[in-house]
Amino acid sequence: MITPQKALDREARAEYNITITVTDLGTPRLKTQLNITVLVSDVNDNAPAFSQSSYTLFVPENNSPALHIGSVSATDRDSGANAQVTYSLLPPRDPHLPLASLVSINADNGQLFALRSLDFEALRAFEFRVGAADRGSPALRSEALVRVAVLDDNDNPPFVLYPPQNGSAPCTELLPRAAEAGYLVSKVVAVDGDSGQNAWLSFQLLKATEPGLFSVWPHNGEVRTARPLGERDAARHRLVVLVRDSGEPALSASVTLHVLLVDGFSQPYLPPPEAAPAQAQADSLTVYLVVALAAVSSLFLFSVLLFVAVRLCRRDRAASGGRCSVPEGRFPGHLVDVSGAGTLSQSYQYEVCLTGGSGTSEFKFLKPVIPNFQSQGTGRNSEENPMF
Repeated sequence: MITPQKALDREARAEYNITITVTDLGTPRLKTQLNITVLVSDVNDNAPAFSQSSYTLFVPENNSPALHIGSVSATDRDSGANAQVTYSLLPPRDPHLPLASLVSINADNGQLFALRSLDFEALRAFEFRVGAADRGSPALRSEALVRVAVLDDNDNPPFVLYPPQNGSAPCTELLPRAAEAGYLVSKVVAVDGDSGQNAWLSFQLLKATEPGLFSVWPHNGEVRTARPLGERDAARHRLVVLVRDSGEPALSASVTLHVLLVDGFSQPYLPPPEAAPAQAQADSLTVYLVVALAAVSSLFLFSVLLFVAVRLCRRDRAASGGRCSVPEGRFPGHLVDVSGAGTLSQSYQYEVCLTGGSGTSEFKFLKPVIPNFQSQGTGRNSEENPMF
């Protein structure tokens, strides 16, 4: 009977060659030798082992579906069915990761085919676990981590943040005429959704109303004056700036800047040409309102003065007891001469006599005080022509 002296390990030694010698007790002793080969049978005592504990795979952005992105490999030290390995995707630790729609694995050889086109801007990288199991009974399993990195493709043009291009009115930059060369007028701000070299931006002045007056710094988008301003420079300028990335092929976008030259920042902003009629109408309405207000104010002031004059006249009449008072003021000399001699060249004075003792303001009589014109030779005095 042959018994092992220790536990056998097929993975350490699968075969033993034993020589058995049989000797009798005679003289001389005779012996016989027998060679026996012992094969150690396999039991499923080894789990599959991956060649790496983790894998990093790279897939280009905008890849075609069913693209082979890499593979994993595991081996089993057992034999037969115990060494046959099958692969599978394990549930992701992130429940929001749609792993079943991203990748699949070949159960027989461990190859991984992206199921759909990947977008770097939406999903830059993701990771999951793969499992390897043998066909033993019971089956033994192991797992490995797989990380997939999406490589960026230059599929996004630059996006301009300032000046905004979707507004109803263009953004206008004010530039004083006293500005020297190198004066900062504005700055174009842009971003790119790509990464790395595909997101490196450069700026270029594409068009200008007056070439040579403005320049754009290529690395930061600053718009500056290239020379001092002169009186002959136009008041309005339109600049077109080109923004380009460094991808292959390069993508670009353009932006329009409007620059208005002013004498100083205290100068009011000039309206655009399309707003001029509305502004003129508003100015005319303002003038009408000012004139109307002035007329109303004048009428009110005249009414107040008339009221004060009447009150003073009544007070003076009460104090004088109805005596006649002769005002010193004169009426305007634009009355028509009844004698047919044309307009009067001299002013007239009137003597006003008021009745006393009564509370009314009735006139007693009113007669003109007419100077004696010697040159006319009429010889009539003013008392012959009483008015009342």
